[in-house]
Amino acid sequence: MEDETSILKLAKRILTKIGYTVLTADRPKGAIQLVKEYKNQINLIITDVIMPEMYGNELVNTLKSIDPDLEHIKHIFISGYASNAIAQHGVLDEGIAFIRKPFSQLELAKKVRKVLDEK
Repeated sequence: MEDETSILKLAKRILTKIGYTVLTADRPKGAIQLVKEYKNQINLIITDVIMPEMYGNELVNTLKSIDPDLEHIKHIFISGYASNAIAQHGVLDEGIAFIRKPFSQLELAKKVRKVLDEK
């Protein structure tokens, strides 16, 4: 879930190019609809930390409440803000997978693979 269209398109292009199936939404309502439509088929959620309608951690929790199979879903948060500034505002727990915008193809690919491989 990314509210900046250019970042959303870039991430989708990068991840599709390396073989992932990618579902995109630019608003929380769209992400909620995707979770309902693709129940039991989502392995990873990538979302911006701070969005106009809700914070990324609120979105992840909302999606988990809709689909109990997502209770332990892996997720990556992205943001243009510095990670310590985000932590100070209490919207990102320490130790959570995070990638800072702008990111390179390699950075995104490595982070996704690392998170998916974690047990």
